[in-house]
Amino acid sequence: MSFEEAVDKVKNLNKTPSDTSLLELYGYYKQATVGDVNTAKPGFLDFKAKAKWEAWNAKKGISNDEAKTKYIEIVNKLVEEIGLKA
Repeated sequence: MSFEEAVDKVKNLNKTPSDTSLLELYGYYKQATVGDVNTAKPGFLDFKAKAKWEAWNAKKGISNDEAKTKYIEIVNKLVEEIGLKA
């Protein structure tokens, strides 16, 4: 499966994955498509943006190819656990 196919599969899961899984996917997606975090950390009260920034920053230094591979692995696991829409 290619990275692009994995991105499409996430949109067709039977249900929304856990917040933890979504943040992992987000971090690897941003690392794969943008690289190391390049924005300032959001303010303390912006909980959602802060969590996303931290998930991305945790992947700092990982190559985009490795990030794509990890993203695909997570998507494969989610497809097994949750399944895809018919």
